[in-house]
Amino acid sequence: MTTFITPVFEGGAQGQPVPFTQFVQQPQFAQVQIQTTVMVPDGGTVILGGLKTLSEGRRLVFEHPPSRTTIMIIRPSDVPTYVEHGAVDAGIVGADVLMEQTTDVYEPLDLGFGGCRLAVAAPDGSARETRRTAVGSAKRPSPNLMNLARGRHATKLRVATKYPNLAEQFFTQKGMPIEIIKLYGSIELAPLVGLADCIVDLVSTGKTLRAHHLAVVEVIAESTARLIVNRASLKLKYRRVNDLIEALRAGLEGGRA
Repeated sequence: MTTFITPVFEGGAQGQPVPFTQFVQQPQFAQVQIQTTVMVPDGGTVILGGLKTLSEGRRLVFEHPPSRTTIMIIRPSDVPTYVEHGAVDAGIVGADVLMEQTTDVYEPLDLGFGGCRLAVAAPDGSARETRRTAVGSAKRPSPNLMNLARGRHATKLRVATKYPNLAEQFFTQKGMPIEIIKLYGSIELAPLVGLADCIVDLVSTGKTLRAHHLAVVEVIAESTARLIVNRASLKLKYRRVNDLIEALRAGLEGGRA
């Protein structure tokens, strides 16, 4: 089976969006009689068109007999685990999840949608929003980060995040001692109630940060949706998996043309 997380694909006539259930009916899919499993994240902004309709119910598995495809709904953070262990053949997941986890998967495509930034943010009274990107910059704290280090927790900077590995790596490279506060949701509340000095979280439009009087201090990384494939599946089911990769590649190139 092949696991997949996907939005509507730009594969229709004159570049019009096509739901996945239509996308997989292309000739290159119909000619290959191998069961395919498509993994869809549970909620999230990358679910568009027909897939969003699927994700609104309680069912987690959907069959599409014409293309011999099974669509599965799963938490995005679990997708790399399913793919790495061969429970599914392929999936789509954000680059932020791949950077945070250390799964051994093949990553053939940057799908280009779901773009956002992984950033350090703090109360806007103690941090000025900046466009300075930390990736590839000198391994030293910016003035904004130094201001945070002088906050209420003097010995260590308290950082609330769903990304403990990326956060620790970033601040360690800056030579800043931190205490990680691992949270699973509503990260923006941590600085407001004194739990943390700052947060490390995904930022898209920045509206949620502004609503909680937070501002971006530094950007750690950029993230978009990526196609990932199980390494064994790529060898054992090469034709099916490669056809999937190439069909997605062609759909993406057609949509950008």
